[in-house]
Amino acid sequence: MRYSDIDFNNKTILITGGAGFIGSNLAFYFQENFPNSKVVVFDKFRSEEKFSNGNLKSFGHFKNLVGFKGEVISGDITNKDDLKRLEDFKFDYIFHQAAISDTTVSDQKIVIDTNVNAFKDILDMALFMRANVVYASSGAVYGKLPAPHKVSIEAPVNVYGFSKLMMDNLAYEYMKKYDISIVGLRYFNVYGPREYFKNKTSSMVLQFGLQILSGKKPRLFVGSDKIKRDFIFVEDVIQANIKACSPKKSGVYNVGTGVARSFQDIVDILQKELDTNLECEYIPNPYEKQYQFFTQADISSTKEFLDYEPRYSLEEGIKADIDYIKKIFKEEIF
Repeated sequence: MRYSDIDFNNKTILITGGAGFIGSNLAFYFQENFPNSKVVVFDKFRSEEKFSNGNLKSFGHFKNLVGFKGEVISGDITNKDDLKRLEDFKFDYIFHQAAISDTTVSDQKIVIDTNVNAFKDILDMALFMRANVVYASSGAVYGKLPAPHKVSIEAPVNVYGFSKLMMDNLAYEYMKKYDISIVGLRYFNVYGPREYFKNKTSSMVLQFGLQILSGKKPRLFVGSDKIKRDFIFVEDVIQANIKACSPKKSGVYNVGTGVARSFQDIVDILQKELDTNLECEYIPNPYEKQYQFFTQADISSTKEFLDYEPRYSLEEGIKADIDYIKKIFKEEIF
Protein backbone atom coordinates (compact mmCIF):
# COMPACT_ATOMS: atom_id res chain seq x y z
CA MET A 1 0.00 0.00 0.00
CA ARG A 2 1.26 3.49 -0.86
CA TYR A 3 1.03 6.00 1.97
CA SER A 4 1.50 9.27 0.08
CA ASP A 5 1.32 10.84 -3.36
CA ILE A 6 5.11 11.15 -3.63
CA ASP A 7 6.55 9.22 -6.57
CA PHE A 8 9.82 7.72 -5.32
CA ASN A 9 10.59 6.13 -8.68
CA ASN A 10 13.88 7.44 -10.10
CA LYS A 11 14.80 8.76 -6.64
CA THR A 12 17.88 7.65 -4.70
CA ILE A 13 17.15 6.62 -1.13
CA LEU A 14 19.51 5.88 1.75
CA ILE A 15 18.38 3.75 4.68
CA THR A 16 20.90 3.61 7.51
CA GLY A 17 20.32 0.62 9.75
CA GLY A 18 18.59 -0.92 6.75
CA ALA A 19 19.26 -4.50 7.84
CA GLY A 20 17.49 -3.89 11.14
CA PHE A 21 13.82 -4.19 12.04
CA ILE A 22 12.30 -0.94 10.80
CA GLY A 23 14.97 -0.21 8.20
CA SER A 24 14.42 -3.50 6.37
CA ASN A 25 10.65 -2.96 6.33
CA LEU A 26 11.29 0.44 4.74
CA ALA A 27 13.61 -1.13 2.13
CA PHE A 28 10.91 -3.56 1.04
CA TYR A 29 8.26 -0.86 1.04
CA PHE A 30 10.18 1.02 -1.65
CA GLN A 31 11.07 -2.13 -3.58
CA GLU A 32 7.45 -3.29 -3.70
CA ASN A 33 5.83 0.08 -4.41
CA PHE A 34 8.51 1.95 -6.37
CA PRO A 35 10.55 -0.60 -8.36
CA ASN A 36 12.42 2.13 -10.23
CA SER A 37 13.74 3.77 -7.08
CA LYS A 38 17.37 3.19 -6.13
CA VAL A 39 17.57 2.05 -2.52
CA VAL A 40 20.89 1.86 -0.69
CA VAL A 41 21.02 0.00 2.62
CA PHE A 42 23.87 1.00 4.93
CA ASP A 43 24.24 -1.21 8.01
CA LYS A 44 26.91 -2.32 10.45
CA PHE A 45 25.53 -5.88 10.39
CA ARG A 46 25.85 -8.13 13.40
CA SER A 47 29.05 -9.68 14.63
CA GLU A 48 29.71 -11.57 17.84
CA GLU A 49 30.80 -8.32 19.52
CA LYS A 50 28.77 -7.60 22.67
CA PHE A 51 28.16 -4.84 25.19
CA SER A 52 28.88 -5.30 28.88
CA ASN A 53 25.21 -6.27 29.37
CA GLY A 54 25.76 -9.32 27.16
CA ASN A 55 23.64 -8.06 24.27
CA LEU A 56 24.94 -7.84 20.71
CA LYS A 57 26.32 -4.49 19.52
CA SER A 58 24.44 -4.73 16.23
CA PHE A 59 21.10 -6.30 15.37
CA GLY A 60 21.42 -5.90 11.59
CA HIS A 61 20.94 -9.31 9.95
CA PHE A 62 21.13 -10.46 6.36
CA LYS A 63 17.98 -12.58 6.76
CA ASN A 64 15.94 -9.38 7.10
CA LEU A 65 17.02 -8.49 3.56
CA VAL A 66 16.58 -11.81 1.77
CA GLY A 67 14.80 -10.88 -1.46
CA PHE A 68 16.03 -7.27 -1.42
CA LYS A 69 17.33 -6.17 -4.84
CA GLY A 70 18.94 -2.85 -3.99
CA GLU A 71 22.51 -2.06 -2.98
CA VAL A 72 23.89 -3.13 0.39
CA ILE A 73 26.89 -1.44 2.03
CA SER A 74 28.42 -2.69 5.26
CA GLY A 75 29.53 0.26 7.35
CA ASP A 76 29.56 1.89 10.76
CA ILE A 77 27.99 5.34 11.05
CA THR A 78 30.67 6.30 13.62
CA ASN A 79 33.43 5.58 11.09
CA LYS A 80 34.02 8.59 8.85
CA ASP A 81 35.83 6.46 6.26
CA ASP A 82 32.76 4.24 6.00
CA LEU A 83 30.53 7.29 5.60
CA LYS A 84 32.75 8.57 2.77
CA ARG A 85 31.59 5.60 0.69
CA LEU A 86 28.18 7.25 0.60
CA GLU A 87 29.61 10.32 -1.11
CA ASP A 88 29.45 8.42 -4.41
CA PHE A 89 25.68 8.89 -4.37
CA LYS A 90 23.31 11.83 -4.58
CA PHE A 91 20.53 10.98 -2.18
CA ASP A 92 17.10 12.52 -2.44
CA TYR A 93 15.87 11.00 0.82
CA ILE A 94 17.71 9.75 3.89
CA PHE A 95 15.95 7.51 6.40
CA HIS A 96 18.26 7.39 9.41
CA GLN A 97 17.33 4.33 11.43
CA ALA A 98 20.82 3.28 12.57
CA ALA A 99 21.37 3.60 16.31
CA ILE A 100 22.12 1.80 19.50
CA SER A 101 18.53 1.00 20.40
CA ASP A 102 19.19 -1.18 23.43
CA THR A 103 17.94 0.85 26.39
CA THR A 104 19.99 -1.22 28.85
CA VAL A 105 23.40 -0.26 27.43
CA SER A 106 25.31 1.63 30.13
CA ASP A 107 28.37 2.69 28.09
CA GLN A 108 27.49 6.35 27.76
CA LYS A 109 30.32 7.27 25.42
CA ILE A 110 29.48 4.74 22.73
CA VAL A 111 25.75 5.62 22.91
CA ILE A 112 26.47 9.34 22.46
CA ASP A 113 29.07 8.70 19.75
CA THR A 114 26.67 6.48 17.80
CA ASN A 115 23.33 8.16 18.33
CA VAL A 116 24.27 11.84 18.56
CA ASN A 117 27.67 12.58 17.05
CA ALA A 118 27.17 10.36 14.00
CA PHE A 119 23.75 11.95 13.46
CA LYS A 120 25.47 15.31 12.94
CA ASP A 121 27.53 13.73 10.16
CA ILE A 122 24.34 12.40 8.57
CA LEU A 123 22.73 15.85 8.75
CA ASP A 124 25.81 17.48 7.19
CA MET A 125 25.71 14.94 4.37
CA ALA A 126 22.00 15.63 3.84
CA LEU A 127 22.67 19.36 3.79
CA PHE A 128 25.38 18.94 1.15
CA MET A 129 23.15 16.71 -1.01
CA ARG A 130 19.94 18.69 -0.32
CA ALA A 131 18.28 15.48 0.83
CA ASN A 132 15.12 15.22 2.91
CA VAL A 133 15.84 13.59 6.29
CA VAL A 134 13.56 11.35 8.31
CA TYR A 135 15.17 9.92 11.44
CA ALA A 136 14.26 7.62 14.31
CA SER A 137 13.80 9.26 17.67
CA SER A 138 12.08 7.50 20.57
CA GLY A 139 9.35 7.65 23.16
CA ALA A 140 12.14 6.90 25.65
CA VAL A 141 12.73 10.67 25.84
CA TYR A 142 9.69 10.87 28.13
CA GLY A 143 11.07 8.56 30.81
CA LYS A 144 8.56 8.14 33.62
CA LEU A 145 6.54 11.28 32.90
CA PRO A 146 2.77 10.82 33.19
CA ALA A 147 0.90 10.07 29.97
CA PRO A 148 -0.24 11.18 27.48
CA HIS A 149 3.25 12.15 26.34
CA LYS A 150 3.57 15.39 24.44
CA VAL A 151 6.47 16.65 22.36
CA SER A 152 8.32 19.43 24.26
CA ILE A 153 7.97 17.86 27.72
CA GLU A 154 10.75 15.29 28.20
CA ALA A 155 12.59 13.64 31.09
CA PRO A 156 14.76 10.69 29.96
CA VAL A 157 15.89 8.25 32.64
CA ASN A 158 18.61 6.41 30.69
CA VAL A 159 21.39 7.38 28.31
CA TYR A 160 19.47 5.99 25.35
CA GLY A 161 16.53 8.33 25.96
CA PHE A 162 18.97 11.20 26.61
CA SER A 163 20.79 10.52 23.33
CA LYS A 164 17.53 10.61 21.37
CA LEU A 165 16.57 13.91 22.99
CA MET A 166 19.98 15.33 22.04
CA MET A 167 19.35 14.15 18.46
CA ASP A 168 16.07 16.04 18.47
CA ASN A 169 17.77 19.18 19.79
CA LEU A 170 20.38 18.92 17.05
CA ALA A 171 17.67 18.45 14.42
CA TYR A 172 15.84 21.57 15.64
CA GLU A 173 19.07 23.54 15.32
CA TYR A 174 19.48 22.44 11.69
CA MET A 175 15.81 23.17 10.95
CA LYS A 176 16.30 26.76 12.10
CA LYS A 177 19.57 27.32 10.24
CA TYR A 178 19.00 25.54 6.94
CA ASP A 179 16.29 25.15 4.35
CA ILE A 180 15.97 21.36 4.25
CA SER A 181 13.16 19.10 5.42
CA ILE A 182 13.97 17.25 8.66
CA VAL A 183 11.46 15.13 10.57
CA GLY A 184 12.13 13.18 13.76
CA LEU A 185 9.78 10.35 14.66
CA ARG A 186 9.50 9.33 18.29
CA TYR A 187 8.60 5.67 18.05
CA PHE A 188 6.70 4.10 20.90
CA ASN A 189 6.57 0.28 21.34
CA VAL A 190 6.94 -1.09 17.81
CA TYR A 191 6.24 -4.72 16.91
CA GLY A 192 5.88 -6.70 13.71
CA PRO A 193 7.71 -8.67 11.00
CA ARG A 194 11.52 -8.66 10.82
CA GLU A 195 12.09 -7.96 14.51
CA TYR A 196 13.32 -11.39 15.62
CA PHE A 197 17.00 -10.56 15.26
CA LYS A 198 16.69 -7.86 17.91
CA ASN A 199 17.01 -10.83 20.26
CA LYS A 200 16.17 -9.92 23.87
CA THR A 201 15.12 -6.40 22.85
CA SER A 202 12.41 -7.64 20.48
CA SER A 203 8.82 -6.77 21.37
CA MET A 204 6.81 -8.66 23.94
CA VAL A 205 4.33 -9.47 21.17
CA LEU A 206 6.97 -11.65 19.53
CA GLN A 207 8.41 -12.96 22.78
CA PHE A 208 5.02 -13.97 24.18
CA GLY A 209 4.02 -15.45 20.83
CA LEU A 210 7.09 -17.69 20.75
CA GLN A 211 6.54 -18.72 24.37
CA ILE A 212 2.97 -19.76 23.58
CA LEU A 213 3.95 -21.67 20.42
CA SER A 214 6.58 -23.49 22.50
CA GLY A 215 3.82 -24.61 24.86
CA LYS A 216 5.25 -22.60 27.75
CA LYS A 217 3.17 -20.59 30.17
CA PRO A 218 3.31 -16.88 29.25
CA ARG A 219 5.40 -15.19 31.96
CA LEU A 220 4.02 -11.80 33.00
CA PHE A 221 4.92 -9.38 35.76
CA VAL A 222 2.47 -9.19 38.62
CA GLY A 223 -0.13 -6.53 37.79
CA SER A 224 0.39 -6.81 34.02
CA ASP A 225 -3.25 -5.97 33.42
CA LYS A 226 -2.40 -2.48 34.69
CA ILE A 227 1.03 -2.08 33.00
CA LYS A 228 0.18 -0.37 29.72
CA ARG A 229 2.09 0.75 26.65
CA ASP A 230 1.32 2.39 23.34
CA PHE A 231 2.02 -0.59 21.06
CA ILE A 232 2.32 0.24 17.37
CA PHE A 233 2.44 -2.16 14.42
CA VAL A 234 5.43 -1.64 12.14
CA GLU A 235 3.23 -0.89 9.11
CA ASP A 236 2.01 2.26 10.85
CA VAL A 237 5.63 3.22 11.52
CA ILE A 238 6.35 2.83 7.80
CA GLN A 239 3.30 4.99 7.07
CA ALA A 240 4.69 7.72 9.35
CA ASN A 241 8.13 7.57 7.70
CA ILE A 242 6.67 7.94 4.21
CA LYS A 243 4.35 10.77 5.17
CA ALA A 244 7.26 12.51 6.87
CA CYS A 245 8.86 12.95 3.44
CA SER A 246 6.45 15.77 2.64
CA PRO A 247 5.55 17.29 5.99
CA LYS A 248 3.46 20.41 6.34
CA LYS A 249 6.10 21.40 8.88
CA SER A 250 9.55 20.05 9.77
CA GLY A 251 9.67 18.95 13.37
CA VAL A 252 9.61 16.10 15.87
CA TYR A 253 6.50 13.97 16.15
CA ASN A 254 5.22 11.06 18.22
CA VAL A 255 4.50 7.82 16.39
CA GLY A 256 2.10 5.62 18.29
CA THR A 257 -1.56 4.72 18.21
CA GLY A 258 -2.59 7.15 20.93
CA VAL A 259 -4.07 4.20 22.83
CA ALA A 260 -2.42 2.41 25.79
CA ARG A 261 -2.92 -1.35 26.07
CA SER A 262 -1.76 -3.81 28.70
CA PHE A 263 0.71 -6.69 28.48
CA GLN A 264 -2.16 -8.91 29.59
CA ASP A 265 -4.06 -7.76 26.50
CA ILE A 266 -1.17 -8.95 24.30
CA VAL A 267 -1.21 -12.44 25.79
CA ASP A 268 -4.99 -12.69 25.60
CA ILE A 269 -5.08 -11.61 21.93
CA LEU A 270 -2.22 -13.98 21.03
CA GLN A 271 -3.93 -16.91 22.73
CA LYS A 272 -7.11 -16.17 20.81
CA GLU A 273 -5.26 -15.96 17.47
CA LEU A 274 -3.20 -19.09 18.20
CA ASP A 275 -6.18 -20.98 19.61
CA THR A 276 -4.49 -21.76 22.93
CA ASN A 277 -5.56 -21.47 26.54
CA LEU A 278 -2.34 -21.64 28.53
CA GLU A 279 -2.33 -20.54 32.14
CA CYS A 280 -0.25 -17.40 32.74
CA GLU A 281 2.59 -17.34 35.23
CA TYR A 282 2.96 -14.10 37.21
CA ILE A 283 6.39 -13.12 38.52
CA PRO A 284 7.69 -10.14 40.57
CA ASN A 285 8.94 -7.16 38.56
CA PRO A 286 12.69 -6.77 39.26
CA TYR A 287 12.82 -3.44 37.39
CA GLU A 288 10.04 -1.75 39.34
CA LYS A 289 12.02 1.36 40.36
CA GLN A 290 12.99 2.35 36.81
CA TYR A 291 10.02 0.80 35.02
CA GLN A 292 7.63 2.70 32.75
CA PHE A 293 4.19 1.58 33.89
CA PHE A 294 2.20 3.65 31.40
CA THR A 295 3.06 5.12 27.99
CA GLN A 296 0.68 6.77 25.57
CA ALA A 297 1.58 9.00 22.65
CA ASP A 298 -0.16 12.29 22.04
CA ILE A 299 -0.35 12.10 18.25
CA SER A 300 -2.40 15.24 17.63
CA SER A 301 0.48 17.12 15.98
CA THR A 302 1.47 14.01 13.99
CA LYS A 303 -2.02 13.88 12.55
CA GLU A 304 -2.04 17.61 11.82
CA PHE A 305 1.37 18.02 10.21
CA LEU A 306 2.05 14.57 8.73
CA ASP A 307 -1.54 13.54 7.89
CA TYR A 308 -0.79 10.40 9.88
CA GLU A 309 -3.61 8.15 11.01
CA PRO A 310 -2.84 4.80 12.71
CA ARG A 311 -4.52 1.94 10.85
CA TYR A 312 -3.87 -0.98 13.20
CA SER A 313 -5.36 -1.57 16.63
CA LEU A 314 -3.49 -4.04 18.83
CA GLU A 315 -5.94 -6.77 17.75
CA GLU A 316 -5.45 -5.98 14.07
CA GLY A 317 -1.68 -5.66 14.37
CA ILE A 318 -1.24 -8.98 16.18
CA LYS A 319 -3.52 -10.69 13.67
CA ALA A 320 -1.33 -9.32 10.85
CA ASP A 321 1.80 -10.42 12.72
CA ILE A 322 0.76 -14.03 13.42
CA ASP A 323 2.15 -15.51 10.18
CA TYR A 324 5.55 -13.96 10.91
CA ILE A 325 5.56 -15.25 14.50
CA LYS A 326 4.73 -18.76 13.25
CA LYS A 327 7.41 -18.51 10.56
CA ILE A 328 10.06 -17.52 13.08
CA PHE A 329 9.03 -20.32 15.43
CA LYS A 330 9.30 -22.86 12.62
CA GLU A 331 12.56 -21.59 11.12
CA GLU A 332 14.50 -20.30 14.13
CA ILE A 333 13.07 -21.97 17.26
CA PHE A 334 11.47 -25.33 16.52
